[in-house]
Amino acid sequence: MSKHQNHPIREAERYLENARTILSEKAGKEGGYYKDPKYVKMAGDTAWNGVLVALDAVLKVRENLKKGQRPDFNDYEAAMAKKDRKMMHPLLASYESLHKAMGYDGNPSYKIVQESLRQGKIVIDWAGKHYT
Repeated sequence: MSKHQNHPIREAERYLENARTILSEKAGKEGGYYKDPKYVKMAGDTAWNGVLVALDAVLKVRENLKKGQRPDFNDYEAAMAKKDRKMMHPLLASYESLHKAMGYDGNPSYKIVQESLRQGKIVIDWAGKHYT
């Protein structure tokens, strides 16, 4: 068992670091853009999964679902609204940028990708402060 698997926040941080590695080693930056959207998508999905690991550790969204049901973003949004309304903007920014712009669209803009990763880190850091 990995040392990260015991602590979900460290595991979430590892996902974020893996996303950065994918970008630096595979996506090929040229000027202000990444050349290969496939790896931007992969990095976005990886980083978003890290955010979800951190959120699951704090918000306990999955515990309130029926057996076999998957949470969707609305479940996380509702749980965050109850826990800390100030985090609603970083949560939405992470979802829109990591999951959608990067994960689905493979947005190649270096600035957008870096800001997306920064928003994900804000959410993970918040979770780290609230994890017990």
